Amino acid sequence: VQLVESGGGLVQAGGSLRLSCAASGSTLENYAIGWFRQAPGKEREGVSCISNSDGSTWCADSVKGRFTVSRDNAKNTVYLQINGLKPEDTAVYYCAASWLYTVLTSEYTYWGQGTQVTVSS
Repeated sequence: VQLVESGGGLVQAGGSLRLSCAASGSTLENYAIGWFRQAPGKEREGVSCISNSDGSTWCADSVKGRFTVSRDNAKNTVYLQINGLKPEDTAVYYCAASWLYTVLTSEYTYWGQGTQVTVSS
């Protein structure tokens, strides 16, 4: 499966973005999808994921209440709605696909190229 992220950009603190993760080559609903981010000089961290079975979702404590993950199987796309952006949210955001519903980065097999989110204060 090939994944392509879009929707990143430069926004002011407090603003919102909706990131998209579009898939080709396979049906995305077969996979759990995770969203990860990596800021300069920091390790990649998982921020949210959505299951491939019952639609369960998970968000990291640092983003809970501000980030919402959803999927549109008809469009073969997963979204990450980000509200109340903070400067510390600045990072490259990646989506990834896994057969398992997990927050473990190592379990994700397919990765997109990333989309940059920059939040100005």
